[in-house]
Amino acid sequence: MSENVVHLHKPTDPPTPDTAPTVLTVVPDAPPARPVPLWVRSGRAVKTAVTHEKTRATVRAAARHASYTFNGGRIVARRTWDGRTGSRYERMIRAAEAAGNLEAAEEWEERLQRFRTARHHRRMDLLHSPVEAAKVEAVGAGMSVGVLVALGIVMALNTGHVGDVITPLTATIDFIALLIRIVQIVWGPALTIGPFLALLALWSVGRKQHAAPAWALPANVRSGEGEPITPSIVVKALRDLGVPALARAIKEMGDAGASMLGPITIAGCGVEVDVTLPSGVSTNEVQNKRRKLAENLTRHEHEVFITIPQAARTVRLWIADSGALDESIGPSPLVTDETMTADYTKGRAPWGQDLRGDAAALSLYQRHLLITGLSNQGKTVALRSLALWLSLDKSVQFLMGDLKGVGDWAMFDGLATTLIQGPTDEHVIQVTEMVEGAVDEMNRRIQAPPGTVFPPLIVLVDEAQVAFMCPAKDADKRPYGGSKANSRYFMAVRKIHNQGRAVNVLMWQGTQDPTNENLPKLVREGAHTRASLALGTESQARMALGDKAVDGGAAPNLLRPGLDRGTLVVASDGITIPAGQSSITVRTHYIDDDAAQAITDRAKALRDGVTTLHSIDRGEDHDPLIDIFDVIGTTARVRTKDVLARLATLNADAYGGWSFIDLKRVLDDAGAEPYKSDGVMVVARDRVARALANRDTDGSASADG
Repeated sequence: MSENVVHLHKPTDPPTPDTAPTVLTVVPDAPPARPVPLWVRSGRAVKTAVTHEKTRATVRAAARHASYTFNGGRIVARRTWDGRTGSRYERMIRAAEAAGNLEAAEEWEERLQRFRTARHHRRMDLLHSPVEAAKVEAVGAGMSVGVLVALGIVMALNTGHVGDVITPLTATIDFIALLIRIVQIVWGPALTIGPFLALLALWSVGRKQHAAPAWALPANVRSGEGEPITPSIVVKALRDLGVPALARAIKEMGDAGASMLGPITIAGCGVEVDVTLPSGVSTNEVQNKRRKLAENLTRHEHEVFITIPQAARTVRLWIADSGALDESIGPSPLVTDETMTADYTKGRAPWGQDLRGDAAALSLYQRHLLITGLSNQGKTVALRSLALWLSLDKSVQFLMGDLKGVGDWAMFDGLATTLIQGPTDEHVIQVTEMVEGAVDEMNRRIQAPPGTVFPPLIVLVDEAQVAFMCPAKDADKRPYGGSKANSRYFMAVRKIHNQGRAVNVLMWQGTQDPTNENLPKLVREGAHTRASLALGTESQARMALGDKAVDGGAAPNLLRPGLDRGTLVVASDGITIPAGQSSITVRTHYIDDDAAQAITDRAKALRDGVTTLHSIDRGEDHDPLIDIFDVIGTTARVRTKDVLARLATLNADAYGGWSFIDLKRVLDDAGAEPYKSDGVMVVARDRVARALANRDTDGSASADG
């Protein structure tokens, strides 16, 4: 841009500082904006109009109503064609053949033959009907004229006027003329209005069938939220699944695609239906499309479960009502029924509800247990609820190790024989020695006379992955963690898995995020009951539940972390699983800490009193009489076999091999002999206390090593 310089002094005057030229920069006004071409403005207006919500709504409405009319015509034409031809029967035959049902195909073929025969008879009748109709009309017309003339004669005789003979005939002719006149008047408007009425009828048919593109349908119809599941919806969802062979088979079946479906039955908070797939379609092709199938059914992925029943080439779909799985299932019977007790042998623990809404109860009799899942998904609560129920059977003994150590199992203090809580290597060492003590007890039971009945001993370790990954080693350089043959925790668990079931010594474990490192293969496969909460991958699901369960439809990796907290996929013969399935999904009851404390208080009231050990004594020096007094606790008397079991837990090295004779020898020497009460041998607390007091008074202290 050019500048204009203006000197304010005369050009002839000599320049001075005061008269120095003043430079004034003149900036001309900005040139006027170039006019925007009309076509540009028009394009912007069109773009704005197209993106406006009212415009979009108008376009959708126009497309919707036009589609209603057009597709309504197609529907009417299809129905008319089906009514006049045998196409419906032919589709049914193809559907039956595709499903492999030859009996149904033969039945539909017979129906088609009967339809064709009846149609042939109707057509032959039409060939002869004009002559027959002419004869009938001639006879009918003659009779009508005769009747009218006879009526006229009667009228003429009555009135005495001969002209009345033709009055009825004339009146009839006038009436016919009037009808013709009415038709002439109405015919023109009818020809004009008739097409519009026909289009209205077609529009009505299309509207009832929602025969329009999905994007053009109203929002409430387009969303399909909460839409009931019908055979046509299931067939369309399968057709649009993206499996070419399945889509072709359904297309050949036509509307008879519903023949693939079994009855749609109400199942809890959803519905269930079996789908027999046509030849050439495998069940895993449908399983792998779970998300797309759910969306085709207007459901979220977590609201559709696909399992494989016993029937060949069949998938079982369970489809939840929209939002139903996000609702609570209610409190546990353990909380609501304060009179409930447990029976380890014959009872079942009330764990929650299955997807059908039926109570899901688990038998714990002689079954090792493994529960796994991602962190903070409800694993401890699910495992603890089983232990809470079993605690109401006073014959059950517990050895517990909580390697999280935040108090989730604190309510079992005074109920469990041993309760170790903490995440450190020292706690892992204590838990390992506790499990090894259970192995010694198992071996003692195995060596007992045949037919001996032993009380159940539950060895429970929560956060077991901490034990498997512990790097600590003992004095002989044997690792506590790991999965090698010299790993102490691993080998102790394996021994209980191998032989503990026969003598009611059972291993329960809860672990996070299963991998080969923190949950060895031999350990996870040794559990009779395997359950999993939400997991991250299918490979983890296979580690948690096994290949058979996952291949059969179990998919804990598809559960929603956080949202499906407390929902388990269970593979066990201790729970009722629908025939042909390998797993069941259970929504467990939530029992908080306060409710758990109340339940354990009831359990403690059923027992004589249990002294809970919070550490394992590994010292070399021990006093058998003091140890006996410690394991008796506050109970007045304890059975001798329970004393032996508690001593073995307290110090496996010192007392693991003790028999009744060893116990009786120590007590006899101290003057606290065991005696019979109600037919069983017991040890009295006051006798042992008196023996200790007398011994201390005499100044003799035993240190039997």
